[in-house]
Amino acid sequence: MTRPLSIGIAGLGTVGGGVLKMLRGNADIVSARAGRPIAVTAVSARDRSKDRGMPLGGLRWYEDPVALASDPAVDVIVETIGGSEGPARALVEAAIAAGKPVVTANKALLAVHGAALAAAAEERGVALAFEAAVAGGIPVIKALREGLSGNRISRVAGILNGTCNYILTQMRERGREFADVLADAQKLGYAEADPSFDIDGIDAAHKLSILAALAFGRPVAFDAVYVEGIRRISALDIAFATELGYRIKLLGIAREQDGGIAARVHPCMVPQSAPIARVDGVFNAVVAEGDFVGRVMLEGRGAGEGPTASAVVADLIDIARNRHTPVWGAAASALSNAPSVPMSAHVGAYYLRLMVVDRPGVIADVTAVLRDKGISLESMLQRGRSPGEAVPVVLVTHETRESAMREALDQIAALNTVMEAPTVIRIEAG
Repeated sequence: MTRPLSIGIAGLGTVGGGVLKMLRGNADIVSARAGRPIAVTAVSARDRSKDRGMPLGGLRWYEDPVALASDPAVDVIVETIGGSEGPARALVEAAIAAGKPVVTANKALLAVHGAALAAAAEERGVALAFEAAVAGGIPVIKALREGLSGNRISRVAGILNGTCNYILTQMRERGREFADVLADAQKLGYAEADPSFDIDGIDAAHKLSILAALAFGRPVAFDAVYVEGIRRISALDIAFATELGYRIKLLGIAREQDGGIAARVHPCMVPQSAPIARVDGVFNAVVAEGDFVGRVMLEGRGAGEGPTASAVVADLIDIARNRHTPVWGAAASALSNAPSVPMSAHVGAYYLRLMVVDRPGVIADVTAVLRDKGISLESMLQRGRSPGEAVPVVLVTHETRESAMREALDQIAALNTVMEAPTVIRIEAG
């Protein structure tokens, strides 16, 4: 029999523990598909005494994850520690320097340091695999890098954070406010005690920067992604969206256009008829558009022990079979140097909700600002009368430039009849 592939796992939390369970529980399937057994022989985690619900006897244990990379009996390193710096980065750099393939679920590390790590992996001739870093069990990395490799990709977009999708779904279905649903999500374990990375869009931006690098054959550029989260979405906006025929989703969108690559993460209104509008709860979805294949959509669970472990093990099977693809789909010398397009250049339609004093002339003042900035209106909603009190007014624009909309918003917010900062949500086809 061919010698087993020896694996060292750093981090025995949800993902690392799931990988160990899957390799043991599905050992026969994995061995058949890998052409050889894949066995975990060494691990690294902070607390050796913690009960992880599985036997760990017989495994070599390292307190220092970097030392795991130096173990001569370990063939492949699996990094599930997390974080863009610290031990995760040190481990991956050490493993590559030692000439060992790395499988990681760490989107933050790849988003921030992916260009340098890819260059190091190419120089050493080792694999750096990361199917688990984006959208959990959905095989979106393989789809973009391999399945769609003959296409020119014009756009990649998706629901990339299950926590935000769960919150927005619950707000819509139950008519509750953001803060209440977030608290419930934390109790259920769908949101962290500090949910900032999720609800402020940073997690989705990490993932989008990786997808954009693959889709457009360009080094990862996290710093160029425009990021906006869901904190300001209210139950009122959810209700107005429904009335207008939309659903609100936090989307990551990257597009190749004149002038370069545009990448952005923000709440969007998408038509209720769009397939992505019907992806609810903790599910993720990714849409890619290629010149020959057309539109492709993948949907599934974007996080959790099972789905993420599934993606890690798929990468391990590729390594066992000596299937090795460049990190961003092409050698560094063949990557594009296309510039990043700023958010101010975005062109699209907008939903604008204002809380204004109900008195004559208010709407005329608002529309005069929009007119002066060259922004035309498609529709307007105003419900009820409450003279002298604040009432919501919703405006939907035709396509306009982001820079013009921002200038208009500054002037509208300064009107003494506008009682709070305007709420703006961009409208997307889906």
